[in-house]
Amino acid sequence: MWRGKVLTMSEDARIAGSNVIPALRYLDAPAAIEWLCKAFGFESKMVVPGENNTVLHAQLTYSGGMIMLGSKRDNELEPYMRTPSELGGLGTGSLYVIVEDADAHFERAKRAGAKIVMEVEEQEYRGRLYSCLDPEGYLWNFGTYDPWQAME
Repeated sequence: MWRGKVLTMSEDARIAGSNVIPALRYLDAPAAIEWLCKAFGFESKMVVPGENNTVLHAQLTYSGGMIMLGSKRDNELEPYMRTPSELGGLGTGSLYVIVEDADAHFERAKRAGAKIVMEVEEQEYRGRLYSCLDPEGYLWNFGTYDPWQAME
């Protein structure tokens, strides 16, 4: 319950934020945080610094969403995680972020040096979308299609 009212999954996610939060590892996490904020408009909400200019944990938000990230390091999870640059530039997934204006967001990311892999296009399923790579090779998709609204 939220404020005395039972909410649907989509209503709950819009009020409280998504309950799925991507977590990424970067070789240069401090630079990634700075770049993600500049290029994509994320806001740094928490950064826990580590030794030797590393980041143990960071939380960045965009609108109602969040990503977490940290520096690549040796621990029990690292045998299961590789950055795209460690895989020859290939990723095993991508991230999708809902934006109000895909064209304006595209221009911002392009000015900041994002490698554009797909220009802004109208999608058959609704909305405008573009795709780009960040400096460490993660594939990001930004679009106006809101799957939460499509479920209503």
